Amino acid sequence: MLDEFKEFIAKGNVMDLAVGVIIGGAFGGIVKSLTDDIIMPIVGAIFGGFDFSDYFVPLTSGIDAPTLEAAREQGAVLAYGSFFTQIINFLILAWIIFMMVKAVNNLRRKEEPAPAAPPAPPADVQLLTEIRDLLKK
Repeated sequence: MLDEFKEFIAKGNVMDLAVGVIIGGAFGGIVKSLTDDIIMPIVGAIFGGFDFSDYFVPLTSGIDAPTLEAAREQGAVLAYGSFFTQIINFLILAWIIFMMVKAVNNLRRKEEPAPAAPPAPPADVQLLTEIRDLLKK
């Protein structure tokens, strides 16, 4: 059983998946920072300075906090602004991954060698072909 486990772990697919998950997690942090720290403030400035992340609907009475953090401490809230921000994060991440895959596919197309010309036939076949062509005339 231990040998099977070693064989399973040593396979390239498992290692590739592990690397992909680790890099994906780090990449998710980068995209979150890009969205939260760069894109959303610009969108907020364009649309009058509001921040989507603080948009919420109170689900219980007595919630009068101006921010989502404070409202969550007072009771249940429906944080649709945070959800909207997560949708934007996802769309940005999907777009970046699409562009990366597209770039890799373009590189692969350029790297593929052109089909090789068929090999020249042997000398005796060439001679017979020439004789056939002369006889046709």
